[in-house]
Amino acid sequence: MKRIAVLASGRGSNFQAVIDAVGRGEVPAVCSALITDNPRAYAIDRAEKAGIPVFIVDYDASASKEEYEQALSEVMRAVAADGYILAGYMRILGTGIVREFRGRIINIHPALLPAFPGLHAQRQALACGVKVAGCTVHFVDEGMDSGPIIVQACVRVRQGDTEEMLAARILESEHRCLPAAIRLFCEDRLRIEGRLVRILPRTGESGSTNRA
Repeated sequence: MKRIAVLASGRGSNFQAVIDAVGRGEVPAVCSALITDNPRAYAIDRAEKAGIPVFIVDYDASASKEEYEQALSEVMRAVAADGYILAGYMRILGTGIVREFRGRIINIHPALLPAFPGLHAQRQALACGVKVAGCTVHFVDEGMDSGPIIVQACVRVRQGDTEEMLAARILESEHRCLPAAIRLFCEDRLRIEGRLVRILPRTGESGSTNRA
């Protein structure tokens, strides 16, 4: 059974979705750590209630981004997880960490990438007048929300939607998509082929490919 570690910066609702999915047996993994850059993150409370070890690498207490990245990479090595899940982690990982853990870091983003990367994705979507928004789970590369896509879910934009209303409905999809993607990772059913992620079948099933 694989070991996963979650990186989160805030309230940790996606982290809780992962905890719950693991607890129900839907994700064949052990959640071995929460790593956070924010000592006041509510995700810490969620981890403590679930008996998950917490590692705090306080960004604001670091003298520089380089010092923070060095401390973070040391914690990630010490945790020794098979996969690292960014669930509301509000920092851009440095290229050194991305290269060291390539193919082992997964992120959830509240937009249908490659549209609307970065912050305030729901605000961007509404400003552009799209009729369909959603969320994306992807492998992390050196760019911003630009790595190979694992799974996506669509959420229809309703007339009169505010940013908060749309974000709330997208979050519901995030809570389903992130555990689903982690399950595929833990079952060794994901293969990165350039910009594509191939989802391998279970024994006796035919294969499929998700385009990035």
